Amino acid sequence: MALRPQRTFRRRQVDSSDSDSDGTKEQSAEEPAESGRPSAGGRTEGAERPRGARSARGRGRVWASSRRSPGAASRGDGGAECRTADLSTDEEEGELPLPENKDDESPSSDSSCSLEEKEVSPIVKIPDAAFIQAARRKRELARTPGDYISLDVNHPSTTSESKRSNGEDSESDPDDHEKRILFTPKPQTLRQRMAEESSIRNEDSSEESQEDESQDTWEQQQMRKAVRITEGQSIDLLHSSKSQTLKKFDSSISFAPVNLEIIKKQLNSRLTLLQDSHRSHQREYEKYEQDIKSSKTAIEKLESGPDQALNYKFYKGMKIYVENIIDCLNEKISSIVELESSMYTLLLKHSEALLKRRQDELKCESSYLQQLSRKDETLASGSLALDEKDQRILEEIEARRVQRRQARVLSGNCDHQEGTSSDEELSPAEMTNFHKRQGDILQDCKKVFEDVHDDFCNVQNILLKFQQWREKFPDSYYEAFVGFCLPKLLSPLIRVQLLDWNPLKMDSMGLDRMPWFTAITEFMESGMEDVGKEDGSDKKILSAVINKTVVPRLTDFVEMIWDPLSTSQTRILTVHCRVAFEQFASETEVSKSKQDLLKSVAARMKKSIEDDVFIPLYPKSSEEGKMSPHSKFQERQFWGALKLFGNILLWNGLLPDDILQNLGLGKLLNRYLIIALTNAIPGPDVVKKCSQIAACLPDKWFENSAMRTSLPQLENFVQFLLQSARKLSTTEFRNELNGIILILVKVKALSQAESLTEEHRLEPLTAQTAV
Repeated sequence: MALRPQRTFRRRQVDSSDSDSDGTKEQSAEEPAESGRPSAGGRTEGAERPRGARSARGRGRVWASSRRSPGAASRGDGGAECRTADLSTDEEEGELPLPENKDDESPSSDSSCSLEEKEVSPIVKIPDAAFIQAARRKRELARTPGDYISLDVNHPSTTSESKRSNGEDSESDPDDHEKRILFTPKPQTLRQRMAEESSIRNEDSSEESQEDESQDTWEQQQMRKAVRITEGQSIDLLHSSKSQTLKKFDSSISFAPVNLEIIKKQLNSRLTLLQDSHRSHQREYEKYEQDIKSSKTAIEKLESGPDQALNYKFYKGMKIYVENIIDCLNEKISSIVELESSMYTLLLKHSEALLKRRQDELKCESSYLQQLSRKDETLASGSLALDEKDQRILEEIEARRVQRRQARVLSGNCDHQEGTSSDEELSPAEMTNFHKRQGDILQDCKKVFEDVHDDFCNVQNILLKFQQWREKFPDSYYEAFVGFCLPKLLSPLIRVQLLDWNPLKMDSMGLDRMPWFTAITEFMESGMEDVGKEDGSDKKILSAVINKTVVPRLTDFVEMIWDPLSTSQTRILTVHCRVAFEQFASETEVSKSKQDLLKSVAARMKKSIEDDVFIPLYPKSSEEGKMSPHSKFQERQFWGALKLFGNILLWNGLLPDDILQNLGLGKLLNRYLIIALTNAIPGPDVVKKCSQIAACLPDKWFENSAMRTSLPQLENFVQFLLQSARKLSTTEFRNELNGIILILVKVKALSQAESLTEEHRLEPLTAQTAV
């Protein structure tokens, strides 16, 4: 075992001022008073010293030599006592000493201590407990005179005594309960306190650095010695460890038997793992080869492809073209919206004027007939007292009816019923004003794009530009999702073309014959030739344009301008709607614009039933035959309601069946028409009206061959037919029963038709249906 380096112990002189100002400085152990025996006072005191006093100097390690007390200065064994205390303290702490030079108060003790320090023996004599107790008692007796403050003011302590007592206190370092607390410390200036703190920090850092340096030096020496020893013993240790491992083998331990099957199984599992690893590596190798081939192909394609400068020029031109057309449309869209609003306003005023005139005429004529039915309000001459306004309205109504009769006679339509006319005639002045304002709006419409080149305002030219892009660079074309952007780009241009389009006029152009419709169709068909690159976006361009542009326009016409009582308007409107809805047939989802249009149609028809249908019921005494005013008015109103019934059912296939049955059968047939038929006299006219009602019913509702009874909403109609048949069977109009049976067969009331045939002994039902 390596020996520690020999320590040198030097005395450290403690200034008395340090003990007064800072109680945390290290204190040295005192020499014992007995000669010839080593004193353990320093060692014991160092062991019993409180932690707070030791930790005040950096790392808390204090290496101090003992100091003679004033009472034991004459003893000659101070050097031995100093050496014994220091050695014992070193062995307890296990650290290297810090070399310091401190002078003692006694020159004799300095000489003796210094001589003995040079002859330090490694053998240390440890004092017993009795010796330690005696030394502690003597030390306490030595400092007793300074433990109290004298009350005698005539004997003040001198400066030397105070310094000596302070030095003794700092050296002895009593326990915590024996310390004397200074309640009034000596006041210090700021500069003194700063200087004191800086000196303490410098001393701590210097002592720590010296101590760490000496400790590192000793550790390095020990490590070098240990390495030299280890190098010589490494071979022996290796042989000894091998022999020990061999000796540890226990022959009593039994292992599982090993046979060829087990070895073969392990080898097969290992071979399987290697084969899997080989296959994975082979796949990666093939993948890398494929990547290399594709990269080479791409390089060859790029090298043999068109010039990149030309491609860049095309894309740059296309970008500029799209930006210019977007700027143009953004500038013109406000004018387009303004023209659309003006056209809608003009048509709305025209429609409201016709509706208001019809309602006013209905009220005027109804009030006139009510006055006519009251005999007490008539004058002696038999004429009625009417104001000039009502008289003028009645004259205008009759004049327009005469004109329509003359027009029907000239056209050869003699089978027309009064009340089925729409009565949409205007005076020449009103027609002139309407056409003039409409012409002004259309003239302004032509000026919208008069300063724009055809490449930016013509739908066909715009589509040709994008068609060139699709043919030259199909990949970039479909990656840009041009098919989804074109409907929004073309919408303002199509709205301008639809500004003169009125879907309620019989002479209006069909959607499929419009230029923009044809151009979009050709663009889509040319794109379908390249099936490999086509992603389906170009197929939906036409449906998207109709959904975004045409259907909202149809919705506006239905809500504001359409008159459900007009058969011509309803018929042409349904034609345009069917053409528009055909483009949505391939789509699984129903567009929101289509749903809005159908909801507007249903709401408008419901409002017309509530506001326009009026069939009065007069007493039979006031009818006076078919030529009376009451009878004529009632007939006109009935045929007008029946006309609305037919117009509603024209929406078959567009509106759901439940909505049509609710509006046509529930609200109109059962509420108005059946009541009017019940009040009429049974005869050929009633059968004719019932035949017209049955002719309006869609055949799709009765396609089920297993039906034996009619629809629930037609139950009242079937019962009325049976009642009319019973009444007609007893009159001269018995031959009208065949017509009633045909109506029952039409509405699939087969059970009622068979019972009626058997009851009145008519021809078999099969023969009737064959006819």
